[in-house]
Amino acid sequence: MSDHPKFKSYDVVIIGGAIMGSATAWFLSSNPDFNGRVLVVERDISFADSSTMRTNSCMRQQFSTELNVHISQFAADFVNNFRTHLGDDPRVPELSIKSFGYMYLAGDRAMEQRLRRDQAVQVTAGAATELLSPEDIAARYPFYNLEDVTLGSINTVDEGYWDGAAVFDWLRRKAREGGVEYIENTVTDLDVADGRVTHLHLAAGTRVACGQVVNAAGPRASDVAAMAGIDLPVEPRKRYTWVFRAERPLDRPLPLTIDPSGVHVHDNGGGTYLCGSKGFDDPAVAASDFAMDFSLWEGHVWPALAHRIPQFEAIRVQAEWAGHYAMNTLDQNAIVGPHPDLPNFLFLNGFSGHGLQQAPAMGRGLAEWITYGNYRSIDLSPFSFDRIAANVPLVEHAVI
Repeated sequence: MSDHPKFKSYDVVIIGGAIMGSATAWFLSSNPDFNGRVLVVERDISFADSSTMRTNSCMRQQFSTELNVHISQFAADFVNNFRTHLGDDPRVPELSIKSFGYMYLAGDRAMEQRLRRDQAVQVTAGAATELLSPEDIAARYPFYNLEDVTLGSINTVDEGYWDGAAVFDWLRRKAREGGVEYIENTVTDLDVADGRVTHLHLAAGTRVACGQVVNAAGPRASDVAAMAGIDLPVEPRKRYTWVFRAERPLDRPLPLTIDPSGVHVHDNGGGTYLCGSKGFDDPAVAASDFAMDFSLWEGHVWPALAHRIPQFEAIRVQAEWAGHYAMNTLDQNAIVGPHPDLPNFLFLNGFSGHGLQQAPAMGRGLAEWITYGNYRSIDLSPFSFDRIAANVPLVEHAVI
């Protein structure tokens, strides 16, 4: 992998080569109506610390905004028909979603009302979300302690685990085979003149001319935006993950359960389970900060698990890691498309923890914008930067 571009100018430069950048690159390269030259600049081509590789790789349709439901419905189709979407290439694996479902549990009146509102939105959008009384939940999943639960919400159709790493690997591979150039380098500055980004500066002094620039820098998105003089309300927020083995495994698959405590847990196969949580506090952190808070497990996560599922009183941690949400602090929703005053600077940012599952639709949408000047599949214009500039939130409440 080279660290220097082959050419001095590109029609599109994508800053960030993880799943968002690579989805955009692949949709561009596979579109016969696009014939431009594309460069992807990635600071660490191993992607070891990217949000893409430190994710829990799950998918759901239980969102509070109809647009987000439709985005995940496309993602489900994309994964379930992955080889077909990638041109029936026999090398591409046939994938599917392990649909154990998401189970939201309400522990108070406010959360119960929110689940009811959200379920109405989801059903209108075509999702199969059901509301369950505590008695209904106990009949299907008798292992829960439901003494403090008033309502549940579940959808077992196209909600669960999927192989995000395989999707990312093949999007990147097919983009490169389609002519997209990837380099391992760091963007250090942007030149702006006459209302456009004209050049990118790379480490070691290389300067590259650009037609369009895509900010797909994940938790570092605000740093890239600042190079263009833009204040972007996106910051890294740490999220912790543990894989554990239960001494007494459950007798049926565990839905991805979102507990009122904020802890979530789901079946990982073979008597193991994966759970996650934010910290005791949730401040912005450095994009390079992946340190674990070892007090969090004993002080919050394990007690919450044992309370909700008494069989999880005896468990043993097998692996643990921290990753980052690229949190949009205004409304926890995506920021997509051109800046109103800098139209060749394009956002693909602020996914607030649901970016992996949104990458197929977002990559397709931004590729459409670059090629045609509009969205032709799902209208992503509600996610434009205009609402950020006007301070008019489009709030997504269902953020885990």
